[in-house]
Amino acid sequence: MNPTTTSRATARLRRTVLAALPLLVLSAACGGGGDSAGGTAKSDEIASVPDTPSASRPADSGGASTPSAAPAGKSAFYDAQLKYVQCMRVKGGYKDYPDPKLSGHLDWSKIEEISSRPGQNEAAKGGKNGVCAPELQQAMQAEPERDQQKDYESMLAHAKCMRDNGVSRFTNPTMSGGNAQPGGDPNPASPTIDSNSPRYKQAREACAPKLLDGLDGMQ
Repeated sequence: MNPTTTSRATARLRRTVLAALPLLVLSAACGGGGDSAGGTAKSDEIASVPDTPSASRPADSGGASTPSAAPAGKSAFYDAQLKYVQCMRVKGGYKDYPDPKLSGHLDWSKIEEISSRPGQNEAAKGGKNGVCAPELQQAMQAEPERDQQKDYESMLAHAKCMRDNGVSRFTNPTMSGGNAQPGGDPNPASPTIDSNSPRYKQAREACAPKLLDGLDGMQ
């Protein structure tokens, strides 16, 4: 399990989530601490979360309230992500956890900023002890199927852009089993790219538009 520190880039934060999610869900289920954090106070906090972006909800006539059902497009995805955000604000204790984007994807740049604060590294991993891991898993299951070829081409353009902007070791993505696999640091287990260097940060900002929505933080 890779710890998230102030030197971690969004890519490693997100990969940590994907790798740790099964264990987090199991831990949360076995711990039985889902309701121990707050009872009625929870509903008061959730009521204050902005809900206006889910404008397409009336068309679903209540179906969007059950994200565990078969994904019904971006509206169900947004609603599932919103429930995860609500959980992170109430049970997770991150009151400034950012709203999901209108597309339903999380705002990983803001999550990275929160995770970089001392003692708040769990913000990228479903909260302390995986308290919100079940909601995170539901959100991931509700995500609409992606076009893997387009994702690959987007990440390839991004990788080339990073190298053109001075990050010479940034590797290309690959395709494995029909799925696009991110590029980035050639040795993620022992990073060789300094993600805190001014050059890296400048390249990352310049190349961000190359990534399709939902791919930010993947490489």
